[in-house]
Amino acid sequence: MKISFFDTKPYDREIFTPIAEHFGYEIKYFKFNITAENAVLAQGTDVVCAFVNDIISAEVIEKLKSFGIKLIALRSAGFNNVDLKAAQDQIKIVRVPAYSPHAVAEHAVALMLTLNRKIHRAYFRTRDTNFSLHGLMGFDMYQKTAGVVGTGKIGKVLIQLLRGFGMEVLMSDPYPDKDFEKSSGARYTTNEELFKKSDVISLNCPLTPETEYLIDKDALKIMKDGVMLINTGRGKLIKTFDLIEGLKEGKVGSAGLDVYEEEAEYFFEDRSDDILTDDILARLLTFNNVIITSHQAFFTKEAMHNIAETTFSNIKEYDEGRPLTNEVKFQA
Repeated sequence: MKISFFDTKPYDREIFTPIAEHFGYEIKYFKFNITAENAVLAQGTDVVCAFVNDIISAEVIEKLKSFGIKLIALRSAGFNNVDLKAAQDQIKIVRVPAYSPHAVAEHAVALMLTLNRKIHRAYFRTRDTNFSLHGLMGFDMYQKTAGVVGTGKIGKVLIQLLRGFGMEVLMSDPYPDKDFEKSSGARYTTNEELFKKSDVISLNCPLTPETEYLIDKDALKIMKDGVMLINTGRGKLIKTFDLIEGLKEGKVGSAGLDVYEEEAEYFFEDRSDDILTDDILARLLTFNNVIITSHQAFFTKEAMHNIAETTFSNIKEYDEGRPLTNEVKFQA
């Protein structure tokens, strides 16, 4: 099997190449994202491997089908960048639904602790030989209330970590796991109660029509003053303009964002020599109580290895004509 691999970074080559050789697959690497204009580069291969910023539009799907591509292997859990309706009965879509829930959950906790104890501010102060404590006071996480939206594999690991701090944990999910509720000591509730009672809120749910802009001005109104918001899910779970207003008014005490709703142009790329033209992102970066990381929550050695293994296992299932374990289908 020959694979066209788009949006390649040096670490992708390092991880994927030896595993591809183990599976007996050949990879053509391309640094750029796939578009309708450059999709022709996939001609002569059997599979396209794409990442979160590759927009798999109806036009791209049509082009790929005309070149004989029958499988798009997403090396990500999310698939909101794919026009599934256009792909229906045209090209199979597979994904990596889980790679390392510990990686993402631990990153969420890292954001919480950094924001709470002002580690980022302290680091720059001491580098400048400023050892003042003014403005660095945090709070004990012990006996505070955390709200976790989404109790999939990542959410469950995060809840276990937060319970380890001695936090009370509220959970929301359209498909509650009652056995986990009993074993974890956390409690399922509605989003409304979770928003009202939580000191820290972490978003660990997928982006769907139901969760788009889950956090907006109306949701913020019912939250505690000074609430901490953490988003390691998808950017459009939060309406960024409303978040900025909440930060300005002091309603939001701090925010840790590993994702951003208009991240595609910036995240995973070095834009340090460019002028930042995204006014909303630029505004977010002015707040000293906001930490933005570049969609790196998943980025551990273990997670990258698991992503590569699952990606090639998905391709092998297709190659051998077996049922596709991780296929994504259009839901009307």
